[in-house]
Amino acid sequence: MTGRRASPTGRYGGRSAAERRAERRRRFLDAGLETFGRGPGYRATTVAALSEAAGLSTRQFYEEFRTLEDLLAELHLEVNDGAEHEVVATLPSVDGLDLAERTARLFHAYAASITADPARIRIAFVEIIGVSPRMDRQRLTRRARWVDFLCAEAAAAADRGEIADRDYRIAATAFIGSINGLLHDWSAGWVDATLDEVIDELVLMLLGRLHAPDRRPPIP
Repeated sequence: MTGRRASPTGRYGGRSAAERRAERRRRFLDAGLETFGRGPGYRATTVAALSEAAGLSTRQFYEEFRTLEDLLAELHLEVNDGAEHEVVATLPSVDGLDLAERTARLFHAYAASITADPARIRIAFVEIIGVSPRMDRQRLTRRARWVDFLCAEAAAAADRGEIADRDYRIAATAFIGSINGLLHDWSAGWVDATLDEVIDELVLMLLGRLHAPDRRPPIP
């Protein structure tokens, strides 16, 4: 019978086969974060170069991932999952705060996670762009999750009487697009500002849109 050998199931060096494989996968992911996020980037990285950075073989790479794109996809989800976890963990501490303070704290929780390492910014906002239709769908799917979160927060604020009761989906989508664009440009060195200044500006943009009048002024 041909095909991949069965993976060992016993313990070796005090670790199970599953633990050793998880460690190996983690080493590939860490190497991807380094080479994609701080090194030559996704498009300039080969499987051989990434495997060398991980201290593993190309054979071991293909036992974990089909392609480099699969590894990039997992890193992108990991960065977003981490930010989402931090925002959800912050929710209990902002209960009862007014809209401005609540929004600022939640967004700072998001930003603290996503910008903790410049490599994570590059993975989330630079390297992921234009890779393939599959990656575009993944990126837009994750953006939709954040849009849904913002709309839920806006609906709760409307129920509390803090803002008008209307559909904020376009505003939320525009705000998420602003985050992506501004952090992309900041990461590329095209925005002359500190990260804190960028974050503060984004918070002010969101609050300004949430408090905007319900109707547009007539065009003269």
